[in-house]
Amino acid sequence: MLTVKSAMELQSSSLEMVNEISSLDDLTISDKANSTGYPDYVYFNAATIFQNNHVEKPQDQQLVDYGKLTNLPMPAFEDEKSQSWSFELAFNTLKYQDFLEDLMIDSCFYPSNPTHDDLTSLVVVMLYDFQDRKFQPRLCLADEEEIEEVREVEKCLNSFKTKIAASLARCRIKLDILTIDYLLPETVRTKQERASTLPLYAWVNTIKTSLEDVCNSLVREGFFKVKSITELEGLTFCQDLHCQDLLVFPAHLKADLCGMELFTDYRLVFQDKSCSLAVHSAKALMNMDDNVIIGSMASGLTIAHMSTLTSQNTSKIFVCGVKSKSQQEQLRHLFTQMHCKNIKLIPDTFTDIEPTDARLQKAKIVLLLPQCTVSGVSNPVEFILNENRDAGLLQDLSRGSISEDKLNDLVKHQEQILTHAVKFPRVQAVVYCTCSVYPEENENVVKKALAYKVEGNQVQPYRLSPPVLPLCSTLEIEKASEKCLKLEPSEINNGCFVAVLTREDPSGTVSVKDVLARAAAKGLLDGIKTIKPAKKERRKSKPATQTTIASSGTQDRIAEFLKKESKEATNIVIKPYISNDSLFRESKTHISNPPKRLPKATPSMSKMSPVKKILSKSSATERHYERRRSNVARPKLEEMSVLKPVEMILPPVICRSHSSYGCNSKSPPHLSYFRWKGRHSLPRNLLTPTSSTKMSKHNDTPTSPAKPSRPWL
Repeated sequence: MLTVKSAMELQSSSLEMVNEISSLDDLTISDKANSTGYPDYVYFNAATIFQNNHVEKPQDQQLVDYGKLTNLPMPAFEDEKSQSWSFELAFNTLKYQDFLEDLMIDSCFYPSNPTHDDLTSLVVVMLYDFQDRKFQPRLCLADEEEIEEVREVEKCLNSFKTKIAASLARCRIKLDILTIDYLLPETVRTKQERASTLPLYAWVNTIKTSLEDVCNSLVREGFFKVKSITELEGLTFCQDLHCQDLLVFPAHLKADLCGMELFTDYRLVFQDKSCSLAVHSAKALMNMDDNVIIGSMASGLTIAHMSTLTSQNTSKIFVCGVKSKSQQEQLRHLFTQMHCKNIKLIPDTFTDIEPTDARLQKAKIVLLLPQCTVSGVSNPVEFILNENRDAGLLQDLSRGSISEDKLNDLVKHQEQILTHAVKFPRVQAVVYCTCSVYPEENENVVKKALAYKVEGNQVQPYRLSPPVLPLCSTLEIEKASEKCLKLEPSEINNGCFVAVLTREDPSGTVSVKDVLARAAAKGLLDGIKTIKPAKKERRKSKPATQTTIASSGTQDRIAEFLKKESKEATNIVIKPYISNDSLFRESKTHISNPPKRLPKATPSMSKMSPVKKILSKSSATERHYERRRSNVARPKLEEMSVLKPVEMILPPVICRSHSSYGCNSKSPPHLSYFRWKGRHSLPRNLLTPTSSTKMSKHNDTPTSPAKPSRPWL
């Protein structure tokens, strides 16, 4: 029953429809109108896409007949712009298919204009665009190629313009809605709203340029760099928090950015953030000379991004499933433009390749981005086209849910490809990434792969490890215990899921490299710069000292983190030692209880230089430790337990001049390293700083010969 207020609104709306029907300003489906229309070939191509993906209804529920043509060949597109236009138009028509069919019947257009059933898709597509541009005439270019069927349908729609508009107004009044967008499912409408404001992500091609050069170029073009994505407006950009080579721009700048030389020259490349997260997760697990297998046929942009993060001379990227020659030529042309030289295309499907294939024996990482439901993506058309995904998902995405049969088919393929990846005996890690929000495609697939046991294989099984990526929000920190990275769909990013599978440590303990990698991901190693060790010498030599610079505050955080992480896995205790004069802090690995106090500074030390003071105190500390060690009672033989040899390199100690000395020495700080190799190789002195006698002869810090050392990460 209508209320008085509703009846008055209905009467007012009816009067508005009668008096102002010619304007048709408020009778459109969408607020975003295309005032000029599209070329003829765009309507024709969109009709083909719609014909292949529209919902086939039961015979008793059919209002219009779309003919019997199915699985039509995909039309050839002139360029990326025409392809995008065609798919967007077809997808929008799919979202409103039911309403457009009702509109054709209610306005008597369908019964009054008998056309061939095979042209019904063209009628529906052009009807959507007709109302979207507020029933205004289409602007046709003089040199545009005409398509007879398109011009015929357009003429019929123009003749029924008033009746169609009146039917649209009646529907809006009957449902008491401002726009017909409210007919869409809530999930579809939410994604549609997010897509209009979703920021643009672009990664830097570090083979051709650097992040600093790109930022400087943008500033010269009038852009301003801001600190946060929430500050993006106008000509601004910022750096992504998860991926260091990723820049973020406001959504409205895409047309302007595409014409800039930075993008046309492939120094900056537009791509969804989820793909960059997968690539960086794989990169964090690699050594300089490791090879990578991309098991699923990812987009050329993802392959190129992986290439830019690896060494062009020592690493190779193997891409499986590139079957057609045209696709191979297209990818090679793209890689040539981007200066990527370490990519090898393999036509065989990944699941058809034997784990013992000789070509892939040096590969240590497998990167998988399989076909998924794309349910976490707000702009599905753009994502499907850019990332080489299945266009057949458009029907389900237009309805806001995925059919059970299609979901089961995708899950079966995902399980097959991930299970095959863990069979490769030389592979040490697998990175699995989807853009789905369904657990069936994410956690469930990973669990089944971890439960799979390779028969007759002596290699260690896999475990789930957290991706080595920064945690940038409270929600991410809370979900870190799940050991998977999950980004929920939002106004600033599409949803994605990243899981990292690594080989278990045969000792069952957490390795130092794992601990430090996780420390780096949590930001505990900020400010530390590592210099690459010198090349190995042929003759045997002691490990070289690795030069590292860090703040004393960082030392405290690292020590605290290592103590927490290794408490359950090892018998090593890591504590920060503080000298009584607060000159410096240092982290030590020890077995016995440390002394409570260190020797006090002698009065003669006040006349020394800061470097000599430090060395003098280090020598005094060494002698003090030697005296204390001689007084410690050795345990009985039966009380001693055999410990497993462990090699552990802790961050260096920085010795700084205290402000009370009033001296700002520019000489490099003295760095000390502490190494513990087990009880059989335990040195006589726990603390072994550089001899002070050598330093007294030279003002500069002596340099030790180049010797090999193990990097932290």
